[in-house]
Amino acid sequence: INAEYMGHLLSVYFFSAKMSQAKTKNVMRDISVAKLVLNISVGESGDRLTRAAKVIEQLTGQSPVLSKARLTIRSFGIRRNEKIAVHCTVRGEKAEELLERGLKVKEYELKTTNFSREGTFGFGINEHIDLGIKYDPNTGIYGMDFFVVLKRPGFRVQNKRRKPGKVGKSHKISKFEAMNWFIKKYDGIVLDPKKIRKQDD
Repeated sequence: INAEYMGHLLSVYFFSAKMSQAKTKNVMRDISVAKLVLNISVGESGDRLTRAAKVIEQLTGQSPVLSKARLTIRSFGIRRNEKIAVHCTVRGEKAEELLERGLKVKEYELKTTNFSREGTFGFGINEHIDLGIKYDPNTGIYGMDFFVVLKRPGFRVQNKRRKPGKVGKSHKISKFEAMNWFIKKYDGIVLDPKKIRKQDD
């Protein structure tokens, strides 16, 4: 190999190395929390649902939305269009604060099954008082679901009213990227349920 060709190979190598390094530092690849949805499924309308709405409002400082049943399930005593759950969508710093409190209850441990292919993830807690709310015997104790949607800069193009665009496949957040973001940001642990079952056997 002559010296001119060798110099060309070295320049290509260093250029590709710089490009890969720039890609890792690209701010457009940064992942952040788009929104957090808190949900309490009561399974019935009435006083319990009203008290659950107060718990959500106390946590978020926002007015929650009541969810209706889509189907009639006689074995559970649920009628179609009956209000059976309450949820609230939180964004910004408040969302990150509530997510931190929820993950603290889970001891920053999630399973691979908690993450979806689209890069979102969710988990549940058994008692809302673990989030730091004082126990009130008149309110009771409720379980709560956390659902987290992640985003990258540029995702808003698909939500534009005029001429909405599409997010490219390479720019979408994968399941692996969401798990990696969780591990790095919160020093979290992601467990594999299959391996846990084998160890128990």
